[in-house]
Amino acid sequence: MDSVGVVPIIPDTKDWTWVLERACPDCGFEAGGVAATDVAQHVLDNAAAWPAVLARPGVAARPSDDRWSDLEYACHVRDVFRLAELRIGRMLTEDGPVFANWDQDETAVEDRYAEQDPAAVGPELREAAERLAALLQGVDTAGWERGGTRSDGASFTVATFARYVIHDPVHHLYDVGVT
Repeated sequence: MDSVGVVPIIPDTKDWTWVLERACPDCGFEAGGVAATDVAQHVLDNAAAWPAVLARPGVAARPSDDRWSDLEYACHVRDVFRLAELRIGRMLTEDGPVFANWDQDETAVEDRYAEQDPAAVGPELREAAERLAALLQGVDTAGWERGGTRSDGASFTVATFARYVIHDPVHHLYDVGVT
């Protein structure tokens, strides 16, 4: 990363909603096969793996110019949990919310993921996971069917969004070598 924080990574513009239909060929996770009521535990289990990653020597070093460091992946996962909590909260309290696009690469640059303190990111990630898990654990039967729409037109229920979201942090543990 250069001194102005430009990320030399090609932005990921893929539509990852396919993870609801089939296993990820990279990490092997089958998000569509997870019961929505089990996602909260997956979130907590995922968060429990990150402290060891954040304690690694060289946690802020990128393995190559086109890959995030372990620290950047942890920051991203923290923010995925935070964003998921907000979006699911909106689905549970608003009728048919539409979600603005979230540019994860822009966020990484603006929030200077590569410069964050791993000792702070770990507790922040855990707290974000605990908040999301608590929200999911409180969803009642009707709540799982409430919906929302992403800015690209992809429609979700709370159940499908929860399943969709959990693939991301699971995949990123795979990215940092935790299986």
